[in-house]
Amino acid sequence: MNALRAEAPYDDLEALVERFFSERFATDNAVVTEAIKRMLAAGGKRLRPRITLLSVAACGGDPGKHLPLAAYMELIHVATLVHDDVVDNAQMRRGVNATAVDYGNRVSVLAGDYLFAWIFKNVTMHYPPPVPHVLSATLADICDGEVLQLQALGNLDLPIERYVEIAQKKTGSLFAASASCGAVMGGGTPEATEALRAFGEAFGIAFQMKDDLLDVTADERAIGKPAANDLAEHKTTLPLIAALAAGGPEFRQLVNAFYDQPSGGALAAVLSGIEQTGGLAGTQAEIVRYSEKAKRALEPIEDCPAKRELGRLTNLLLS
Repeated sequence: MNALRAEAPYDDLEALVERFFSERFATDNAVVTEAIKRMLAAGGKRLRPRITLLSVAACGGDPGKHLPLAAYMELIHVATLVHDDVVDNAQMRRGVNATAVDYGNRVSVLAGDYLFAWIFKNVTMHYPPPVPHVLSATLADICDGEVLQLQALGNLDLPIERYVEIAQKKTGSLFAASASCGAVMGGGTPEATEALRAFGEAFGIAFQMKDDLLDVTADERAIGKPAANDLAEHKTTLPLIAALAAGGPEFRQLVNAFYDQPSGGALAAVLSGIEQTGGLAGTQAEIVRYSEKAKRALEPIEDCPAKRELGRLTNLLLS
């Protein structure tokens, strides 16, 4: 682990996290371990553990000493995905069958519950305050965000402020926790910890916006799940909100017609309408705004390779 000190390059962070999962991750339940390892093996960006370790380094700590904490951030994310796929009746995740397809809804729900409990058992045993409190509050935010999203299904009048609140809770909160917990364990000052928390929150909101943009622009192979899935599930995401704001009554009627009678032709018309009314451009503008907010949040952090890498990761959201 000495090769991963604060001054070291960060190309190996993802490899270290993957090695941790392959060599050290196991719960006391064989079925849960198998189901979660299968999801981990399907890939993922591993941004949450990466941001955790970079935050440790940005505060002068040794990332190599905090691989378990970084792994817990990814595992919280995986547990939420397992639950999401049950709620959404999803068939695919990360290019493979959703967990519920292979294990059934009951095992999937219990596996997600078990993983949450296993994570928090380990966190409370091995990490000092405020880390356990931050993670428990984060889990409450994630669940709250998911409920708010369910309540907003089909709501074509959803204000952008409520959309941002949902994005902050269901996505931004875990990125914020990843950064702030990393800062705490890296020995960061209160100012540095708050700066990294604010970075993570803004980064997470921009990340969710980018994910919503990809849903209406990328193909299934690129995103590992059916394209335009959010529209099919009547989720009111930012591209649709921006298009509705600019498109007038004709576009609203088009969306309502698709909701009433979904078809490939109707979906293609809605996707075309989102682009033509400026929904894609409006979403991209908001991604830029929150990405810039994330980079500004890093200003109190002393210049170092880890800080620059956090900035680089943020810039990738703009590509």
